[in-house]
Amino acid sequence: MPTTDLTRASKVEGFPVSPSPGAVSCCPSQSDDWEIAIPESVGLDSATLRALDDYLATRPGANVHCVLLARRGVLVHEKYFHGEDVAWGRPLGQVRFDSETKHDLRSITKSVVALLTGIAIDRKMIRSVDEPVFEFLPAYADLWTPQKKHLLVRHLLTMSAGLEWDQTSPYTDPANSEIQMIYSRDPRRFVIEAPIATPAGTAWCFSGGVAELLGAVLEHATGRQIDDSAREFLFEPIGIVDFEWIKYVQTGLPAASSGLRLRPRDMAKVGQLLLQRGRWNGHQIVPSQWIDACTAPQIGPPNKTMFYGYHWWLGRSLVGKREVLWSVAVGLGGQRIYTVPALDIVMVTSGGWYTTPGLIMPMELFNSYVLAAIKDF
Repeated sequence: MPTTDLTRASKVEGFPVSPSPGAVSCCPSQSDDWEIAIPESVGLDSATLRALDDYLATRPGANVHCVLLARRGVLVHEKYFHGEDVAWGRPLGQVRFDSETKHDLRSITKSVVALLTGIAIDRKMIRSVDEPVFEFLPAYADLWTPQKKHLLVRHLLTMSAGLEWDQTSPYTDPANSEIQMIYSRDPRRFVIEAPIATPAGTAWCFSGGVAELLGAVLEHATGRQIDDSAREFLFEPIGIVDFEWIKYVQTGLPAASSGLRLRPRDMAKVGQLLLQRGRWNGHQIVPSQWIDACTAPQIGPPNKTMFYGYHWWLGRSLVGKREVLWSVAVGLGGQRIYTVPALDIVMVTSGGWYTTPGLIMPMELFNSYVLAAIKDF
């Protein structure tokens, strides 16, 4: 495993971070249960996937850290690179990545928190997505207003809470709402005290703040921090035993919007769980109906080029002249988990472009190489 300095405290991209005691980490393991196979055994062309590797090898400036591909439940392509990286803003320098290297997921954390919400509802810890958010926020009862009484768990899941929020500016800009939240004394209070900009449920607005409120809902409903819930209810059942969840220095609580770090193979397990509609080794880990809701169009961002489910993005591509629908968990910097039910494919990428919110490299790799490698569709 690469040697990196994980103990230096610093501030990069506006993220205040702490030394390693500010994170929770599970015990590492060198093993997992992925079966390995050659691409041709599952209808993929090896030459096209090698061309993907060659393409990235000639573009080190792309700072792509890994590309993994699984089809029909087996891992068929796995390539790691080296490049500059950070851990929630803490510089790691040049890292030589391999299968045991954990990586920031950034906003893919939100997608995982959405899965935990479905588990909590299935276990009757939360009655439904239509529960009022303030029922789970007793510590912030002083911020309740008649306008905010309409704020539901559903609105947190669809980023339609209507709270004033602007995350469109660079993360180096102190005016960015997420950066202000991260630096605030109490991130949850910062979010919930924001004025109402639009009625809840009417407009989509990307917001790390609503993910933090969803984390607070889960914490109150389950009686435990979200990293503990994730370990017991989601990660251990699907064989994820090596993870880290960065915590806020000021509160000691896991960052629900962006703090999760996983190995790429474990990212692929999350995608495979989606393909299997929440089922793993004969056990229903996440309710199948919840997977369907997460990956169904719930709301449309303003540009309407993609739809949004419950913290999962939804899009489409052309394979030949046939439309293929897919879901993707998206994290700043090039973190992606693509799932394509019609093709039984999971693709994972990680990267280090944390100052480029609109990064298109993962989509280019997905469309131009992964989908192009399919020989049996």
